[in-house]
Amino acid sequence: MEKIIEKIAQQRNKKGYTYENMAHELDITPAAYRKIETGETKLSVERLMKISEILDEDLSNFLDIDTKNVFNNQSNEGNGYVEIINNDYKDLIKDIKETYDKLIQSKDDQIVMLKEQISFLKEKN
Repeated sequence: MEKIIEKIAQQRNKKGYTYENMAHELDITPAAYRKIETGETKLSVERLMKISEILDEDLSNFLDIDTKNVFNNQSNEGNGYVEIINNDYKDLIKDIKETYDKLIQSKDDQIVMLKEQISFLKEKN
């Protein structure tokens, strides 16, 4: 995580952005943003994605995911591919997956609610 935060600070400085600029874009206080860059506050996946947008930087550049960190090996039994990912990013990938799963569940819940509302309205007419 330290490497990610370091890359964020480097990119922020490269763009000429201050803590205040970043804080304004993230809708937080400059002190709260400073705590992100100093590691006092845990960086969420959502916030990392927003920072990547603000800095106009591909998320994979912060994660340093490229061919030196990701290898695909076909198994001898033909069972598909095994992906080996640098250990520094396993927690982040887990957080991204959990966020994705929550979004899918929320979508499914909304679909159920909308179907119930449609049924109710059809019965009413």
